[in-house]
Amino acid sequence: MNYEECRAYIEDSAKYGSVLGLDNMREMLGRLGNPQDELSCVHVAGTNGKGSVIAYLYTTLTEAGYRVGRYISPTLYSYRERLEIAGERISREKFARHVTRIAQIIGEMTQAGLAHPTPFEIETAAAFLYFKEEKCDLVLLETGMGGNLDATNIIKNTKLAVLVSISMDHMSFLGNTLGEIAQKKAGIIKPGCHVVSIRQKPEASQVIAEVCEKTGVPCRVADPDEAVLEEESVFGQKFSYKGETFELSLAGVYQKENAVLALNALEELDKLGWHTTLKQRREGLAHTIWNGRFTVICKKPLFIVDGAHNAGAADKMAESIRHYFKGKRLIYIMGVFADKEYEIVLEKTAHFAEKIFTIETPDNPRALPAEELAKAARKYNASAQSTSSIQDAVEKAFAYAGSDENSAILAFGSLSFIGALTSEVESARNKRDKSKYTNL
Repeated sequence: MNYEECRAYIEDSAKYGSVLGLDNMREMLGRLGNPQDELSCVHVAGTNGKGSVIAYLYTTLTEAGYRVGRYISPTLYSYRERLEIAGERISREKFARHVTRIAQIIGEMTQAGLAHPTPFEIETAAAFLYFKEEKCDLVLLETGMGGNLDATNIIKNTKLAVLVSISMDHMSFLGNTLGEIAQKKAGIIKPGCHVVSIRQKPEASQVIAEVCEKTGVPCRVADPDEAVLEEESVFGQKFSYKGETFELSLAGVYQKENAVLALNALEELDKLGWHTTLKQRREGLAHTIWNGRFTVICKKPLFIVDGAHNAGAADKMAESIRHYFKGKRLIYIMGVFADKEYEIVLEKTAHFAEKIFTIETPDNPRALPAEELAKAARKYNASAQSTSSIQDAVEKAFAYAGSDENSAILAFGSLSFIGALTSEVESARNKRDKSKYTNL
């Protein structure tokens, strides 16, 4: 199969559904020679911040000279962003070669009466084959959902388990209490690994401590309150931590927390043989780019995109809004999945906006219709209005902002539409007076 055929094959695999547990993954990887067993991994789980923490680690370790693989999802601008090594995405040819081999194995499995693997399981298997073939020094893995039964948790050589902030999300799969969800997320902790967790809410913290004790591993807790913010704007921030100063190119009040967790993870990795100097850590954090997380994509009018889609992320985004946009005319563009906590997100954020434009995220069966989202939003803000497309929403937001320098546009919700939205903003900007709408 070529690249396009492999993409279609993976997408088509969704029709077979899924089987709970790791047996299917174990069977498929066993037939592939268990490439995951030859990888040294940093496994990252939690609700909000996984991608940012991995981005800090990836940039720092790569700049320190290590050959680091990164596996993440979802992605914003290119499907192949899921699989990267040393700053380079997997080539179309290599992706097609690995998926073609996996498809042959899956054919053998289904002929034997076994279940067909899911798209995420296929992608994860491709990642393991790729990272093994490319002889990575270290692999950074982001869980897809949960932890204990996530396809990525088939790995054996977890050198470091990292737990970002845990909050209520995917309740239909993970549980209805914070403790139940934390139990699933903490399933990535394995005997012999090191563990670093951000300071969690008490219910989650207790569960993590119990899992660590039962597994026989110590848990290092990173406290973001030990970091003191010195300078900040929507274009970045500077903070002091343990007597040292660090700069971030990423905005958002939650990024200080993610950076502190990453610094603690780097210190643990240092103990394990992946050494980085203080200078490399400073430069790594400063050079990290992680698009779609409170990212400025246009200066005039100020246009920011963020992936806030659940209660925990909405709390942090609300804090960022209070922090950066006091006195601003705030205009929203929102698009969400129907299975997310959009009512809670709206309750926490809608009242800040002067105007809300809703969209239906394109090409996704989980998308909530724009008018349904607008109807829900009007419970908290009567200005909410549905739009026919991302292009329509961008044009309406630009028109509403006008030339008022006190206006700011904030697009948030599912990360799945951020890439398309960024392209539409670029297109709209090019149509306007370039003296007013400047690219960064």
